[in-house]
Amino acid sequence: MNTTGTPATGFKGLRQNWRNDLSAALSVSLVALPLALGIAVASNVSPMAGVLSAIIGGVVTTFFRGGHLAINGPGAGIIAVILGGLVVLDNNINYVLAAIVISGAIQVVLGFLKMGRFAKLLPSSVLHGILAAIGVIIFSKQIHYALGTTSDADSTIGTLLDVYYKFPEINPVVFLVAFVGVLVLVFYKKINNKFIKIIPAPMWVLLLALPFVFGFDFFTSHSINVFGNNYGVGPELLIKIPDNPLDSILHPDFGMIGTSAFWLTVLSITMIASVETLASARAVDKLDPYRRTTNLNKDMVGVGLSTMVSGALGGLPITTVIVRSTVNINSNAKTKWSNFYHGIFLILFVLILAPVLRSIPLAALAAILVHTGFKLASPKVFKHAYDQGVEQLLFLTSTLIITLFTDLLYGIAGGILVTLILHMLLAKVGFIKFFTSIYKSGSKVYKLENGSYDVKIKGIANFLYALKLDKLLEEIPAASTVRIDLAQTRLVDLSIMENLIDFKRIQDNAGGSVQFLGLENHVSSSSHNRALKIVTGRVKKRITKRQIRLQKLATRNGWSFVREVAWDTSYLRNFHFFDSRPIEMKSNSLQGLDTDHNAHWEIADIVFDEGALSALEVYQTTVQIVRLPNKIPTFIIDKEGLFDKVFSRVKVFAGKKRDINFKKYPGFSNKFQLRGEDEAQIRSFFTPGLISFLEDNEIHHIESNGEALMIFKYLHIARTDEVKNMLDFAQNLVRYMNLK
Repeated sequence: MNTTGTPATGFKGLRQNWRNDLSAALSVSLVALPLALGIAVASNVSPMAGVLSAIIGGVVTTFFRGGHLAINGPGAGIIAVILGGLVVLDNNINYVLAAIVISGAIQVVLGFLKMGRFAKLLPSSVLHGILAAIGVIIFSKQIHYALGTTSDADSTIGTLLDVYYKFPEINPVVFLVAFVGVLVLVFYKKINNKFIKIIPAPMWVLLLALPFVFGFDFFTSHSINVFGNNYGVGPELLIKIPDNPLDSILHPDFGMIGTSAFWLTVLSITMIASVETLASARAVDKLDPYRRTTNLNKDMVGVGLSTMVSGALGGLPITTVIVRSTVNINSNAKTKWSNFYHGIFLILFVLILAPVLRSIPLAALAAILVHTGFKLASPKVFKHAYDQGVEQLLFLTSTLIITLFTDLLYGIAGGILVTLILHMLLAKVGFIKFFTSIYKSGSKVYKLENGSYDVKIKGIANFLYALKLDKLLEEIPAASTVRIDLAQTRLVDLSIMENLIDFKRIQDNAGGSVQFLGLENHVSSSSHNRALKIVTGRVKKRITKRQIRLQKLATRNGWSFVREVAWDTSYLRNFHFFDSRPIEMKSNSLQGLDTDHNAHWEIADIVFDEGALSALEVYQTTVQIVRLPNKIPTFIIDKEGLFDKVFSRVKVFAGKKRDINFKKYPGFSNKFQLRGEDEAQIRSFFTPGLISFLEDNEIHHIESNGEALMIFKYLHIARTDEVKNMLDFAQNLVRYMNLK
């Protein structure tokens, strides 16, 4: 866990970390430019409106917000509300800009009133249902630009059906551009070539589209004959960028401020932009390697002020954007100034690359947006909801369906209503008692004589209880020993479990400890540690065939085996691998002692996240921890790509440690990337025998924190025979380390 050396804030942080932040900002801006253009085009506004919003999100928001590593700009979530606003406001962008300005002002007021925490009242699965609906809307609109077809349908479902009906009208030239772009986005992560990886996938989509633009001459209107059919190609297939970027500036018109349509648009923009910002800010906090927390109220003020500026100049609402924030963190940013620098880079891109931007085809942006829309509503989203409990899948899908057949506000209201009705049925109480059990449950905090705290939570703990829970837990200082007893709850939902686990994470990071008690008599539809839980009486736990085999293996060898979900994963966060990868759960823990080397070991299944929200990737794997009898150097070994060494200087510039190579062992150095703090110590520690052993084995990641090793030999849940291989590998590894 990276808690030491937390970067300074303000201008001191700027001076100390400018290299890291500048390097990260360049990577972010290369992602932000195509996304900003695409979001604007998808919102049916000028492409420059998106870039202007991204610039304002960088150079304005940075000075007022409450976050550290988040990136601000236009988000995909606002596409649907801008499209809806244009429909009800006479298709006049100036009226929509006025609604954006008012929305920003409301966010500022909400921030000053410290109402940022109210975003917690939105159930997690309803939020994901809204995001999935936005994904379907984006996909349905942009797939026609990717195919070169059009749709006059009035509904999202009708627009999707038109893909089938308009299939014979596909323009093969347009489709080819989009198809290449989608291939790049799909396969980019699987490419290890560092020359390719230095440029983000969205930028590659634009770059690879340019040869098609010039090859097929998109600059003049003409027809191209393909298989005996003529297809039109011309400037109408390119984005429209004015010769003078300042000509893109528009101003709001408040002429419809007295209409209900105007205020519904304001409400929609405020609701979606605020929820997206606050949800993303909380997600970024989980990814922050320095475990800092965002001041959500200050963040509301920051995005509100910049949204007012953006709307006044013809831009889109400003939000915290998770994809760009994830890129920022992965690029080793340290402070909020990376957000500022990314805005400056975007200004330079507009000034320098304006002629190139005019050559970007709409099909290339459509490819990015089709991919974005698909990710928001992909099968993985539904599987992740199902893994958290079948009821979460119901909440997500009901929100999605209601939104698609009505609008976003009805979708949110409908999703919350469905959630409440099911909670009431599961809790088996009447209407009045249901709400009494939430708001007058009698939950309390008790301070014990030894300085620790007991928290007794009673009644129904669902998303409506989130604010009262926050107030309850605020009584407990940081770095405390806390026991949270849930035995007297009838229902504990996923939102409350997420909040409790967040509280545990914050306490653990501060040096405290949190223990959850009283869930033995609760049952859930999933083994996920955040799953909704209802009280039923003592429940017999299900056991899988793999767990039976692991139990037998442990019994034969005198090891211990615990199959239940473990709440305490704090030790894993002592490894840098988990600095920005939140651990969801640990289970099936097998533990023993390597008597030959006096090394305690544990093999366990873990679930961890890479990214968050729309950028979320969930990984399930088996990890091994070996606690060593002696101190060793800290280091990290990863598989190395072919061109890693070429770009080692870039990594040094960004503040990352240079790859340590052994000239006498090129096979090892070509196969693995070795990094660490003390190069001399590491070179001395890696003996010829240890190097040869590692060179002969397949591993994905080994990390030393000085007192223990963390080993990823496989990137999946290990079979029983693979568990045995892991044990043999670790025992031999320790033997070659000569730790006796």
